[in-house]
Amino acid sequence: MSAKHPVIAITGSSGAGTSTVTRTFAHIFRREKLTAAIVEGDSFHRHDRVSMKAAMEEARKAGNNHFSHFGPDANLLDELESLFKKYGETGTGKVRKYLHNAEEAAPYKQDPGTFTPWEDVPGGSDLMFYEGLHGAVVTDKINVAKHADLLVGVVPIVNLEWIQKLHRDKNQRGYSTEAVVDTILRRMPDYINYITPQFSHTHVNFQRVPTVDTSNPFTSREVPTADESFVVIRFANPKGIDFQYLLTMIHDSFMTRANIIVVPGGKMELAMQLIFTPLVLRLMENRKRA
Repeated sequence: MSAKHPVIAITGSSGAGTSTVTRTFAHIFRREKLTAAIVEGDSFHRHDRVSMKAAMEEARKAGNNHFSHFGPDANLLDELESLFKKYGETGTGKVRKYLHNAEEAAPYKQDPGTFTPWEDVPGGSDLMFYEGLHGAVVTDKINVAKHADLLVGVVPIVNLEWIQKLHRDKNQRGYSTEAVVDTILRRMPDYINYITPQFSHTHVNFQRVPTVDTSNPFTSREVPTADESFVVIRFANPKGIDFQYLLTMIHDSFMTRANIIVVPGGKMELAMQLIFTPLVLRLMENRKRA
């Protein structure tokens, strides 16, 4: 953690909805005229697309049917922790990009599914912003979470998460239902051991809970809409959070515990704006003082 060079990290599994949180922070950064060094979690995968397939096959032959991007063996977690730590200390560090598709790869004249070379974080940033799988990961060897100033978890209830992943992978990536289910099953041990424990280290969690039947996510024909859900927002430390203000500003919201407020799903981005704007401004005020 660092007052002079703050680090904000958004963590959540594939299909969890971290892009919504990222969009909200982008609005805040633009409105407050802040320059953020953006770090994508995918850039800290150990393997590119081709070598990942080879690594999975090698693991399968060795009897490991659960090798996945969720686990430490498929990621450069030492390098990720080093980046968080070094940026907090100096405002610098090494980053790269993972090129997901042809459009992203074209400017670099590289193939999709590859990484750009490592380079220094651009100078002049006000803070670093990470979105990915492991922003709050803690293992017996590394502790990324302790180097972040604001940790946000995005974690729909698991049936909803699976529905979102199924629809995304089938509609955008052309996968079959069977292929997506195989991926979910293969990742499950790493999901349990390395993804879900992170939400005990985050400062704020957003959990979307549908109000429609999601009992069998593998036969669901559509993703529950925002208006068909509530969002449970949990604060690890509620001190300084003006819940009365939030309840006044967000209609139909209510509290279930001293550190939990529930808002209608359609008000999720409004809630994020109201919650995160003062938190970001507080980080910037501490930065000025430092």
